[in-house]
Amino acid sequence: MEVKINKDIREFTENIVFGLSMRQFIFSMLACGVSLILYFVLRPFFGIETLSWVCILGAVPFAVLGFVRYNGMNAEQFVWAIIKSEFLIPKKLMFKAQNIYYESFKSTIDNHLKAGIVKQKKAKKRKKKEVNKNENSK
Repeated sequence: MEVKINKDIREFTENIVFGLSMRQFIFSMLACGVSLILYFVLRPFFGIETLSWVCILGAVPFAVLGFVRYNGMNAEQFVWAIIKSEFLIPKKLMFKAQNIYYESFKSTIDNHLKAGIVKQKKAKKRKKKEVNKNENSK
């Protein structure tokens, strides 16, 4: 006797009927019900070939909801993720570079720059005073 164990425990689904999970079974029954309703309602209006295609197209959404899984998400979770990413969340992403080295020394650099500017201003004032003295003495 052999017992199959999933490698990933999150992938385990309990089989209810015919090897289907409860979700798959419910959506299969809904798909069959929709197909039967479409068949009996539209039988007087269409031929058998067209009617069969209408029944298939009516059952497909329910089959998709019950059986499709993408990246570990059910169909409605996947649709909600698409709606959020395409319509609700803004598309423009702004990248602003951050120089961590500059940020760590910013206050020191700013102090040195200010000191240099102050020295330059003082030097300009001294030159102006010397120029004014020289002009006044002439």
